[in-house]
Amino acid sequence: MEKRERPKTPEEAIREAKRYFKNAKDIFKETPIEYGIRYADSKRVSEACAIGYLAVLLAIDAYILKKGKKPEELPTDYREYMQWLNKIPHNGKLKAHFNTVYESLHILGYYRGGTSVDIIKAGFKAAKIIIDTFDKLFNEKEKEYGKKRKT
Repeated sequence: MEKRERPKTPEEAIREAKRYFKNAKDIFKETPIEYGIRYADSKRVSEACAIGYLAVLLAIDAYILKKGKKPEELPTDYREYMQWLNKIPHNGKLKAHFNTVYESLHILGYYRGGTSVDIIKAGFKAAKIIIDTFDKLFNEKEKEYGKKRKT
């Protein structure tokens, strides 16, 4: 099995997380909904869910790289990502959102072929919260760094 390419910098990781998330959402825009409750094409749902889950992993990778880890030291499985989330202040919410993403997108949508609109949307809502949290954290640190350099 081929491993995904790991981001080399925090900037690359957060940029890719946003790009992956947008790509996943674009797939859903073209996927019809049946009876107002399920997506009509499980293959497209599976693809979008996989991409959405990877977007979240990349957002967490950005944080880890920012903390000084090297690309080859990034987590490789769910448990390792949870260990990193345990180290983050206010981690309870992030862990809950990560569990929602894992269960809704990775397990149900990708592995099991689930097509429930409500469940998949809940997973993407949680994914967006995680990506936005790390993006905001990343940008706040950059602004703070810029202020310190000017003085």
